Amino acid sequence: MTAVQFRNPEVRLSEALETTRAAVSGHEVTLRELLGLVGEQGLLVFCAILSMPFMLPVTLPFMSTALGLPMLLIAFAVVMNRLPWLPDRLLDRALPSATVQHVLERAAHAADRFEHLVRPRMLGLSASAAINSFNGCVLVVAVLLLMAPLPLVPLANTIPAVGIILLCLGLAERDGVLIILGYAVTLLSALYIGAVAWGLVKAGSDPQAAYEAVFTLLRRVLGQ
Repeated sequence: MTAVQFRNPEVRLSEALETTRAAVSGHEVTLRELLGLVGEQGLLVFCAILSMPFMLPVTLPFMSTALGLPMLLIAFAVVMNRLPWLPDRLLDRALPSATVQHVLERAAHAADRFEHLVRPRMLGLSASAAINSFNGCVLVVAVLLLMAPLPLVPLANTIPAVGIILLCLGLAERDGVLIILGYAVTLLSALYIGAVAWGLVKAGSDPQAAYEAVFTLLRRVLGQ
């Protein structure tokens, strides 16, 4: 596996993605080379994109598992400060240059849209391997909360997804404010999902009572 370092905070993510696009221009690129070029920043943006479908109050069953597994792989990569492990056969597979450039171009444009909202600040929260490993652990917890088997429970996926997005964008742009907000939302999601799970266990075999307990808890959380 390859060690990676977080990007210089003076270089915007959109610029880094454009640089990567130029580096792969005109030739086929392997997945190994692409991962080495985009580094953790590109993977974190991809993780944030994967979590966006969960912004709806209720998501489809099994979607959290299907999208959660690659997010979990990325989170563990942040913990270990390594690009995620993949089989050599997959890493050395050539990718069409035109397709890769198109994806990177779209990602750069998307990054350019939100970059005015975030900026490098409180750099101590992303300045060392130790703190980034801690950030990765928080991201692992957020992904596991998102993957909790609680189908049709309102906001059970949405709250962790917000935490994942905040953590990923905060780490990608070295924005300590977003990282702290990610901590807070992940803690909130842990309390909420823990309380929901406790309510479901307490309700036992009565599904109606279980969902009534969940909705009662939700009304209390929302202050209604």
